[in-house]
Amino acid sequence: MSPGDGESAAADVGAARAAAEARVRARHADGDLEAATTQALELYGPELFGFLQALARDDDTAAEAFSTFAEDLWKGLPRFRWESSLRTWAYALARNALHRVRRDPHRRAERNVPLSDIDQHPNLAAAVRSVTQPYLRTEIKDRFAALRDQLDPDDHALLILRIDRRMSWRDIARAMPLEGEGDDNAAVDRRAATLRKRFERAKTQLRDLATAHGILPRE
Repeated sequence: MSPGDGESAAADVGAARAAAEARVRARHADGDLEAATTQALELYGPELFGFLQALARDDDTAAEAFSTFAEDLWKGLPRFRWESSLRTWAYALARNALHRVRRDPHRRAERNVPLSDIDQHPNLAAAVRSVTQPYLRTEIKDRFAALRDQLDPDDHALLILRIDRRMSWRDIARAMPLEGEGDDNAAVDRRAATLRKRFERAKTQLRDLATAHGILPRE
């Protein structure tokens, strides 16, 4: 595949994603929040669950975090102002859900929206269940995943968002905010520049690990 083919494919994916988000936004504007949430889960659920699996390093924790994320999405979508893409916001929600589950894995009773509320909406419940099915990975992907597990959790998240999800630096900066940091354009740009440098260091560390484990040849 030539570079031009890759750029064209990426543009097609971006256009399809924008069209899909527009459909979610239309349901949101109509006040059909169940349909909007279901469509959002169908659109981004699989990649978000993969993101949580990679960070959690445990399928049970990832599934619990995804259920928490789905509840947060259901509760938060009515107030979502579309100032960022739905995808960027969803990644921020998913990452926050995982942090909360890790802090207190027994917090089910304290959730903002009871799981039974989602269970009362068949389409929503089906969307959640369909996403939390086991993922199949090739042997090489498994080996690289094992190496990524050795990285700092934030470095791990950064690699996934940039390499696997192909998110822009500004979107990554919004998905990985620092506590107390502003969300104005200047703050986002500063955060993006910092994350870009951190990404290069994480790539170097991962490359060194892959070389040491015989996955990549020594130069």
